[in-house]
Amino acid sequence: MMQITPTVKQLLIVNVLFFLGTLWLGDQAYNWLSLFYFENPNYHPWQFLTHMFMHGNLMHIFFNMFALYSFGSALEYFWGGRKFLFFYISCGLGAALLHSGVNYILFHHGLNDLIQAGFKTEDIFSLLNQEQMDTRWTDALGRSGLQNFIGAYASPAVGASGAIYGLLAAFAFMMPDAELALMFIPIPIKAKYFVPGLITVDLVLGLYGNSIFGGSSGIAHFAHVGGALVGFLMMWYWRKDQFNRNRWN
Repeated sequence: MMQITPTVKQLLIVNVLFFLGTLWLGDQAYNWLSLFYFENPNYHPWQFLTHMFMHGNLMHIFFNMFALYSFGSALEYFWGGRKFLFFYISCGLGAALLHSGVNYILFHHGLNDLIQAGFKTEDIFSLLNQEQMDTRWTDALGRSGLQNFIGAYASPAVGASGAIYGLLAAFAFMMPDAELALMFIPIPIKAKYFVPGLITVDLVLGLYGNSIFGGSSGIAHFAHVGGALVGFLMMWYWRKDQFNRNRWN
């Protein structure tokens, strides 16, 4: 088992401290540090960074920190601490941007449908900001559409998963033949198949999850996809740049 590297160790400590702080402060911490939709009164710009150090429960932080240790230490060993930290934060920010962009589409699609159904914009926002809803909204949006509409506006995003997915993409890029396994899949699968498959599942659930399971899963699937996408693009650029610097002219 690889020894934990310095930057990964520091990230683990920060995440644990944030988690313990939220246990003490409760909702106040989540309202300040989770990532809210930017039209929500609870939104603050720093949440794009702080949300990746927040976690909803013990299981959530355990799995994310285990993945950070497992894949992050290997990558920091090759890159060094500064490059690794830049990559990690970039993937987390990319995850937040895609998640927020998808929320914007979902929210304004629902908002436009409600306005066309005769509801006033100011009344809609007033109810949402009071954490209430008009039961007639279901008739205009449908059950699934209403869940997407309210969830996009009111549900904050927390967790390091977006950054972790960036690490997964980088690991598969650098060590494609390394064998990985999930708890419920005991057969090892090469990283070049495992990671794209995992991202594909997130993409499908993000697009069709509501229709498959009949409701929102509470998982920010597009944040996972966003982190992996940024990780892949950074790896592709770095490899191309390295090739250009080392080739003969």
